[in-house]
Amino acid sequence: MVRVWDRTCLLCVWGFSALRFSLSRVISSTMARRALRDLHPKQTLLVPLALVLSTALLFIGLSLPLLYSQKMFWKSTYSVWAGVVALWQQNELALAAILFFFSIVFPIVKLIGLATIWFLRLPDEHRAVLLHWLGVLGKWSMLDVFVVAILIVLVKLGPFVKIEPRLGVYVFAAAIAASMLTTMYVERLAKQSVRSR
Repeated sequence: MVRVWDRTCLLCVWGFSALRFSLSRVISSTMARRALRDLHPKQTLLVPLALVLSTALLFIGLSLPLLYSQKMFWKSTYSVWAGVVALWQQNELALAAILFFFSIVFPIVKLIGLATIWFLRLPDEHRAVLLHWLGVLGKWSMLDVFVVAILIVLVKLGPFVKIEPRLGVYVFAAAIAASMLTTMYVERLAKQSVRSR
């Protein structure tokens, strides 16, 4: 009778030990999966406001005219979206795809990634990987503004062509700059949270 009781108690001890171990893992993984906003409660308004500002500037910049061109009697204005559509209609598919991905898709993906890092509960490793890829995307963020600037300079070289930048260039550049600043700030907060542990 004693042996049955000893085995039962031994199984209970092992069971409770296993339960305690698994609960400690669940609690520690839950602690490790805190959202960045939970780790920095003083910044709960600043980062979302920066994200909203960047998003608003991006969509306004994409819809406003970037360029005004005048060639003899022909006048036209182009926004980013109108430029992509015009390139597609002129069968310049590679240029349309490059402009579409670098000017529209990458900035939107970057903002979604920043919101994911800020609002969702992620392990530190996943947050670091996401921040790394946002940094890689961020290096290409100003490519589209650079292309527009080169386009303006090249077209101004023509004697009969007049090209003027419009408000959309400045708003779009401000959107990219705001997105880059928000990324740097969120990255700094993420590094602080890792160091503080």
